[in-house]
Amino acid sequence: MTDGDITAGSWIDGELSGARFRDARLGARLRTLIAQMSGAVGAPIPLACQDWANTKAAYRFLSNADVSEREILDGHFQATTARFAATDGPVLVLQDTTEFSFQRTQHEAIGAIGYSPSRRGDDGRFKLHTVCGLLMHSSLVVTTEGLPLGLAAIKFWSRAKFKGTSALKRHINPTRVPIEAKESIRWLDNMRGATALLGDPDRLVHIGDRENDIYEFFCAAQDAGTHFLVRTCVDRLAGDGGHTIAAEMAEVAVTGHHRVEIGDGTLARVTLRYKRIHVLPPIGKQKRYPALDLTVVYAREEEAPDGRPAIDWKLITDLPVASPDDAIRMLVWYAMRWKIEVFHKILKSGCRAEDARLRTAERLVNLIAIFCILAWRLFWMTMINRAAPDASPRIVLTDDEVEIIDRITAIRGSPPQTNRSLGHYLTQIAKLGGYLARTHDPPPGNLVMWRGWSRLVDIKIGASLTCG
Repeated sequence: MTDGDITAGSWIDGELSGARFRDARLGARLRTLIAQMSGAVGAPIPLACQDWANTKAAYRFLSNADVSEREILDGHFQATTARFAATDGPVLVLQDTTEFSFQRTQHEAIGAIGYSPSRRGDDGRFKLHTVCGLLMHSSLVVTTEGLPLGLAAIKFWSRAKFKGTSALKRHINPTRVPIEAKESIRWLDNMRGATALLGDPDRLVHIGDRENDIYEFFCAAQDAGTHFLVRTCVDRLAGDGGHTIAAEMAEVAVTGHHRVEIGDGTLARVTLRYKRIHVLPPIGKQKRYPALDLTVVYAREEEAPDGRPAIDWKLITDLPVASPDDAIRMLVWYAMRWKIEVFHKILKSGCRAEDARLRTAERLVNLIAIFCILAWRLFWMTMINRAAPDASPRIVLTDDEVEIIDRITAIRGSPPQTNRSLGHYLTQIAKLGGYLARTHDPPPGNLVMWRGWSRLVDIKIGASLTCG
């Protein structure tokens, strides 16, 4: 990606240029709202907006019947497509579901996401109360180096009444329920939506955890001409139907070892096994879905580590794996899945989405959609610092931001430098957020980046008042 692909001076305009509202004033208000919130990440709406007029306008925007998450995110989706088109080679589409819970005395206006124990009754048993909240299933596009390009699909929902999985199984066999009638359809919908949006299905690898181990998903990906890499949890029938995948893999010898980096940055040594297997659909679905030839990769940590479960990944993919290097590539790509969990963490811990006091599901969804754009931007700034530290700072910062950081650096007594890189400026922003930048410190993370960015925005306001 070249320096000219993203210009910080108009990053909000770039993210919203593809947005289409029935009323142009709604688009203008969205831009204003994102600009206000980007300078006060995690702050309540009144603090971000600063006065009653802007706060009232924000509330009206979020409750407007002509505004939905689709209109808010449409421009960002288009910008994601442009960033994807500027890259080469395979790109990963990470899918995952997260929950947002809210403290409400009545959950009906928002919805339910589960049960939680509250207090003990007279019989000594815990009483259960309904947890108020929303669920969000998102598809985050990242390069194979881990740079987040943006969201490509998103789905929000809640339940009028929560019914636990165990309770449902007592009344119906879930394997007999069509996928279209299950919440699991979200995996297929997001895959199809992201594939259609990005427009180059053969370059995409859709990655999901064990909840994504859905045979219908495998068939839908094949129909869409795209690829998948999923952690499997179902021991499916294989070959002629007389044995399972596990039985066939038990006869496969270890082909190598590899050290894989997991989410917390530690390295785990795993053994590798892989094989191309003829996989059959579930018995009740064999008339509707074809058998598939898929590759199964097993990675297992032989020695249990301290403080965490040993890695025992069973991955299934339509991609060919002909060598240990190919198998390692599958592990590295699957290990990228933790990045969508980081994205969700930014939404909750950075943007503080669960602290919102809006009263209806529709308003909360609109607000979280705005947070999604801000969370991606913060995540992108953190990762671009690692992916392209020698790039021009103008791909992230405006001229006045560069000038302010130069002045801050001079005040701190740092020696003057020429041709300062993007890495230098983002490190200075991180230092505003508490990053110490010692020789052996790891690169700055999302927390210090968003704290530093908020302080930089405050300094910009002060500088503009002084100059004025």
